[in-house]
Order: sequence, then C-alpha cells, then structure tokens
Amino acid sequence: MQQPRIARIWRGRVLRDRADEYELYNYEAGILPLVERALAVQTFREELGAEVEFTTISYWPDVESMARFTGRDPTDIHHLRRDPEFLVSLPSAVQILQLRSSHGFGLPPFEPG
Repeated sequence: MQQPRIARIWRGRVLRDRADEYELYNYEAGILPLVERALAVQTFREELGAEVEFTTISYWPDVESMARFTGRDPTDIHHLRRDPEFLVSLPSAVQILQLRSSHGFGLPPFEPG
C-alpha cells in the first residue's frame, strides 16, 4: 500500500437549513469519485450558527497523482455542478499540505524522510 504524503484540504460553507441536502449531494457527486482514486478521504461537518462548514481531506502519495485525478493543476478548485446553488460563497483555493508523519487509523506509522 502506498503511503499518503500529501493532504488536500477543501472547505465550503452552506446555510444550516440546506446542510443535510448538501451533505448528501457532496457525498454522491464529490466524495464517491474521490474515494475511487485517493488513498483515503475524510469528511467533517462543523455547525457554526446559521452556517455549516464542510471540510474534505483527501490523501495522496504525491502531487502528480492528484493532477492525474483532476486533469489539471490540483491546487485549482474544482466546483461541483450544484455548488453555486448550495455554498454561501465559492471557495477560491484548496490547501495542500505535506504529511510529515502519521500514526493510527490502521496505517503503518512513518516518520519524515
């Protein structure tokens, strides 16, 4: 199994009354295709008063594998077709982080190197 070395983090906010609907849409249209290609995917939901923020973290062996999935620069935002309908504002960037060590979640530990 390849080790994750890169984490790609996306965040988007929706109004609370549309959060459940968006969560299902995001899972079907965004997460399921991602699960087929990334090493792992995590989704988070945070209640923030009138809004709900969704965070998706996908793990990759390298930036090149992300680029093969997106078909372009993996740092570019790829909005789902209905995102403008749901999201309070369209995110303008994703965060790309180098994973320096990992412990737990059934993955073999690794250290920087």
